[in-house]
Amino acid sequence: MADALKDMFNKKFYEHLALEFNKIDKNLHPDKFVKDVMLDIDSMSLNQRLRNTTVKLKTHLPGDYKKAVDILNKVAPTFKSHYTALIFPDFIGQYGHEHVDLSLETLKYLTQFGSSEFAIREFLKRDFKKTLKVMNKWAEDKNHHVRRLASEGSRARLPWSFNLDEVNRNPSVTKSILEKLKSDEELYVKKSVANHLNDFSKHHSDYLISVLSSWDKSNIHTAWIVKHASRTLIKGGHPESLALFNFEKNAKVQVKDFKLYKSKIILGEILQFDFDIVSEKSTTQKLVIDYSVYFQKHSGEILPKVFKLKELQLKPKETVHISKSHRFQDFTTRKHFAGKHFIELLINGKRHDKNEFILSV
Repeated sequence: MADALKDMFNKKFYEHLALEFNKIDKNLHPDKFVKDVMLDIDSMSLNQRLRNTTVKLKTHLPGDYKKAVDILNKVAPTFKSHYTALIFPDFIGQYGHEHVDLSLETLKYLTQFGSSEFAIREFLKRDFKKTLKVMNKWAEDKNHHVRRLASEGSRARLPWSFNLDEVNRNPSVTKSILEKLKSDEELYVKKSVANHLNDFSKHHSDYLISVLSSWDKSNIHTAWIVKHASRTLIKGGHPESLALFNFEKNAKVQVKDFKLYKSKIILGEILQFDFDIVSEKSTTQKLVIDYSVYFQKHSGEILPKVFKLKELQLKPKETVHISKSHRFQDFTTRKHFAGKHFIELLINGKRHDKNEFILSV
């Protein structure tokens, strides 16, 4: 994914960027900026290119921070919400710490063009209490991008960023933000709230369950968040998370005739598998069926990734036949490697049968 994104920081992008800045600030010379920012860019990673852009902008924009911010605010709306748009909040995150109030207000504005989720953490790192107080107000904003920033920026373990130790130590510090967003209708916001809570699955599962148990799941938006925030615990068979949705804590089932239709496949092909689930209980059981694919890694390790399959009500002594197809293809977020792989069934978080196959690339 990073390799694909870094190619967006190319000469064409920088030429366009320079022209847009020049429309506002005639002192920024497009040719000089492009030559400067493109120097050694081929050797840079995604985030190195992002930060390099920020650093070079600092040398070409006015030294007066307030004037530079005014220019950024005028240029940012001309860019689409791609990863490249993060250069605007990144500038604030790197150079705005002596003007906190102006910087936070600017991040609130810029987040609608390119998320300020990474930049706001620079302010949380330096003054957690003050920044979080502002973010609590953002959670009530009319703009869903701003509301989402309140949740996403304060996550304990935001991907591609540093952890927030204050939230890791005491997850309740962000509870007031989440309470304000627990019934938000915007999917963009709901996903962030669910991910924020899911961050607590490993080290603060009791806290996570206490929060989710207190929320009214009769609201469809709240119910969606609760379900997605519980996904890691449910996949792991955590009893209290299963109870939130009336999944059977101690499922009594038997898996029969679990088979893969091929023992060897080539990258790009579909692997089909099926199996029967047989009830061994005299009452109806609510089940969540998942499966893990154990992927071969470049290092030689074989590590599992869980995929959703099906939820069902299994009646007493009932047998249900389940079939599934999984396509093996490379994505920007996942590259496949040749070798031995496995598919394993999970029923209410508990491991069941596992079958082996060979993938060729």
